[in-house]
Amino acid sequence: MATELADSQRVLDAIKKSGVDAVVGYTQRFRRKWLSAKEKVRTGALGDVTLVTSRAFMNRLVALDNYKRTNDPSKISPMVISGTHALDIVMWMMEAKKPVEIYARSVDKALGPLCKGIDATAGVITFEDGSLYHAAISWALPIVWPGAVYSLEVGITGTEGVLTIDDTHRDIVLATTKESGEGYAPDNVRRVDFLGSYPPGDMVLGELRGPMREETEQWLNRICMGLTTQHATAAEAHNRLMLTKAFDKSARLKRPIQLPIDSE
Repeated sequence: MATELADSQRVLDAIKKSGVDAVVGYTQRFRRKWLSAKEKVRTGALGDVTLVTSRAFMNRLVALDNYKRTNDPSKISPMVISGTHALDIVMWMMEAKKPVEIYARSVDKALGPLCKGIDATAGVITFEDGSLYHAAISWALPIVWPGAVYSLEVGITGTEGVLTIDDTHRDIVLATTKESGEGYAPDNVRRVDFLGSYPPGDMVLGELRGPMREETEQWLNRICMGLTTQHATAAEAHNRLMLTKAFDKSARLKRPIQLPIDSE
């Protein structure tokens, strides 16, 4: 809804006041592998979840594009712009647990000299019951990294089982001497792509095929037929922004941050 917490809070307050059914399309929620993972966690197949890890890798084209379009590089970060997608999918699975503390660190050796940006952030969320979520994201990989946008790996460990999800998209690799025109391609010198790593989906036979199509169809079902969908509520979306800001705040101050943080 915004990249600043105070702005997001104003939007959320207006939504609550109006009573409108406002939802946010966190695209990963509409992909089958994440829906399967959600169901296993929800039904207790893993027992009590005690540890989740996520690792997101992105080439730096996304970061450079975002920093180029902003007037203030300090207002955006890999966590706020892109880490939020991995964060949401994990917090959606852990929705029964209450986060109470974040401890994080960041590094800026690659993008710092180029655009005063942050390369990567890693940190740990501690939940009220003692369970942990370790998150790491880097959007400073070389531009030759074949992932068009997102390569994600998640591991979920519980008292009765473990679930690992490989969403790196290395199963379909395109290599060509021509401009591929695939998904997110701000730099035409790239000739190799992990197909499917552009979150909205891929153009196939003149139509967009992928999670954004599913997301839109479910949104229409929600409006027209009143069906319950897995869209993020406005409150959940605001919470995700709050958590990403807390990651950045902890990394900046180099100390643990108690949750939640307020809009000031």
